[in-house]
Amino acid sequence: MQRFISNFVAGRPALGLLLIRIAAGAALITDGRERLYSGQHLGLLGLGVFTIADGLLLIVGLWSPLVGFLALALSVGDLLIYHEGPCPAILLACMGAGVAFVGPGALSVDAWLFGLKRIDVDKLEGPSHR
Repeated sequence: MQRFISNFVAGRPALGLLLIRIAAGAALITDGRERLYSGQHLGLLGLGVFTIADGLLLIVGLWSPLVGFLALALSVGDLLIYHEGPCPAILLACMGAGVAFVGPGALSVDAWLFGLKRIDVDKLEGPSHR
């Protein structure tokens, strides 16, 4: 996971990435809920549950590269299946790809779990032999 996320930006850019994740995740959760409550066949109901899970993972920022690409794939699939207004699907696909490429930012579970660690080499060497 560490090699996919090059940097966990902090400050205002991290807040911007959090807002993008919240907007994209909320859109995925809404789409998933609509699929669950529409009474469609079992395959699309399972896709609805999967879409909700993807939205939740995107909001908290866990496994962001994978979840971002899944948001991209779900949006493109939604566009190809339903043929409705393309703008929301295109926007959501771009937001998912952006999170996948840039990373989740410092305000995420990924940053907490996989963030860059500082290693103090002096403490690793043990007692000094001068």
